[in-house]
Amino acid sequence: MKNNGTNTQIINSKLDNLVLYNEENSVATLSLNRPKKFNALSEEMINTIQNILEKIATSESIRIIIIQGAGKNFCAGHDLKEMIATRQEIHYKTLFMKCSKMMMTINQIPQPVIAKVHGIATAAGCQLVAACDLAIASKDARFATSGINVGLFCSTPAVAVSRNIPRKKAMELLLTGEFIDSDTALSWGLINRVSPLEKLDKELQKLVNVILSKPNIAVKTGKKMFYKQLERNMEDAYAYASRIMACNMMEEDVNERVKSFIKK
Repeated sequence: MKNNGTNTQIINSKLDNLVLYNEENSVATLSLNRPKKFNALSEEMINTIQNILEKIATSESIRIIIIQGAGKNFCAGHDLKEMIATRQEIHYKTLFMKCSKMMMTINQIPQPVIAKVHGIATAAGCQLVAACDLAIASKDARFATSGINVGLFCSTPAVAVSRNIPRKKAMELLLTGEFIDSDTALSWGLINRVSPLEKLDKELQKLVNVILSKPNIAVKTGKKMFYKQLERNMEDAYAYASRIMACNMMEEDVNERVKSFIKK
């Protein structure tokens, strides 16, 4: 994908290429760019992603975001070497809160975010897949919450993972630290689609094209509504959804589209 004139407003050279950014045809692509370290999330990389997402959130031209990994893998989670270099509880709290904020921002921004996964997605990398609105993976992709293997329960990844897959499946991932393949991840609900690696881009483009073909107001309204209603009990969720749908119906574009549909 080629860059356009708006890219310098989103990302700049000071970010040291930790995250490569491309924008084309209303789609922004963020590539985690530490391939020799399995795209592990350093604190600086987390800050960079957060900065980019916050700027994209205000963009009227960007309608979809894709997060992928450079090289042979998606993301191996936090940079453990960096973490143990500063053994202070306040440092760890700050790091995990920054990462949690970044994951929540993915849910809170108006654009749908799609994880494009190949290779491994472990610990916070698996969390990142779960945090994205949609996920597509190659047949070779593998997923794990493997912190338990070094005595560290993947507590923050558990928040996102447990909101994607059934409770007992989530506990199996978290307590065993074992890998699951992409077909298993699909059947558990962690990802949406599986494709051979050589066809992954094509399959992703199909999904992107479908979303881009829908009215943007419905996509943005729907994403916000979906996550807000999940936080509520059923009665409150229906009340909230009814208000949102009523406001959505008042949009002039919706009115015209409904009239056109009736005529057909």
